[in-house]
Amino acid sequence: MASPAIDADVTGTELDRPVLAELRTLPTDLAEAVAKHLIMIGRLLEDDPERAWEHGKAATRLASRVAMVREASGFAAYRCGEYAIALSDLRAARRMSGDNSMLPIIADCERALDRPLRAIELAGSADADGLDRDGRVELRIVAAGARADLGQFEAALVTLQCPELTAKAQTPWAARLRYAYAEALLRLGRDSEALDWFGRAADADLDFETDAAERAGRISQSGVEDEDIVFFDE
Repeated sequence: MASPAIDADVTGTELDRPVLAELRTLPTDLAEAVAKHLIMIGRLLEDDPERAWEHGKAATRLASRVAMVREASGFAAYRCGEYAIALSDLRAARRMSGDNSMLPIIADCERALDRPLRAIELAGSADADGLDRDGRVELRIVAAGARADLGQFEAALVTLQCPELTAKAQTPWAARLRYAYAEALLRLGRDSEALDWFGRAADADLDFETDAAERAGRISQSGVEDEDIVFFDE
């Protein structure tokens, strides 16, 4: 199988030192090829995840026993909606590295594969307790979505009630956390509160990751939304 093209300016040395150190377990020529594919994943993941995943598959064919390779390929598969493959890769990476930071994405894969109970179990596991603040919040968002999948809307709301919900600091997850909270309120028929929290989500959404402003506008105009509600848009 032909490997995807590598940009001419990619050398492989652009990787961080810990990743390069991990690749030193491979023969030099192989390590260089894998490094180039990893660089391409990073370049393409945001704007062209399908091509990024092609590089992930190529890297995995060359070095399937390197944790960073499986992790990068797993993230690319996840961005492409290939949740079963992403779950397999990320689980393998976690086994090899002992790194639990992948738990939120692993849990979200379980949810996407219609296994919300597994996502909830991961969120309540001892390994989840060791995550940093960002990881814990991301896992809360996933767990709340899983609760909603089960029709447990009150439990979803409670899951999202944490100090970070009202934190003033701008963080990568602030908008999505508030958006999920607004969705939970809306599911419970608490429209005026939902309107407030969609507004707060919009204020925090500097990168326009959500449609919080539009949702707030629709609720403000009509009092209720006139379309099916989808809890926690990905």
